[in-house]
Amino acid sequence: MQKLLLTIDRISTFIGQSFSWLIVALTFMISWEVFSRYALDNPHPWAFDVMSMMYGTLFMMAGAYTLSKNGHVRGDVLYGFFPPRLQAGLDLALYILFFIPGVVALAWAGYHFAAESWAINEHSNVTADGPPVYPFKTIIPIAGAFLLAQGVVEIVRCIVCLQQGKWPSREADVEEVDVEKLKEMVHVKDEDIAQLDAFVVTSNENKK
Repeated sequence: MQKLLLTIDRISTFIGQSFSWLIVALTFMISWEVFSRYALDNPHPWAFDVMSMMYGTLFMMAGAYTLSKNGHVRGDVLYGFFPPRLQAGLDLALYILFFIPGVVALAWAGYHFAAESWAINEHSNVTADGPPVYPFKTIIPIAGAFLLAQGVVEIVRCIVCLQQGKWPSREADVEEVDVEKLKEMVHVKDEDIAQLDAFVVTSNENKK
């Protein structure tokens, strides 16, 4: 079971990391559009629509990835102090009552939005020759399906935690700063850091 959960985690991670390259594309596109608009006096009317669609795609396709890393925002003022079983019970109730119905509705409605958009060859009407909208709307049910699959994994994790009293492991991910790796690179040990902290404290006391 754990191997299956981690497999779905890896799929969500792969999808999220793949679509994260849209950040690079957006950066270059926005930079070029600003240069073209103000330096060349040649703005592109379709640029804003395309940027919005790219950002929306990134946002939606990163949903399952963020859920797999337990990275969505939560009001955990009290939650963090609860024992694992109580956390799992609350999460399980919220997943069943709100998450599953909401994501199913998203995927179902998104499927119909996308089908209608493809049927009429929908284009953005902000400009006379706007970019096509149907590829973007197709992302909605796809993102909903991946998010739903990851949600089922999280429900299973809640059940496992209720049974075992501890949360099952997750797929490891990169961190903003890998402290242990940094210590290895600069050949610093925990004892060295402790000695430096003691030296700083002593120096501050002597100054007083």
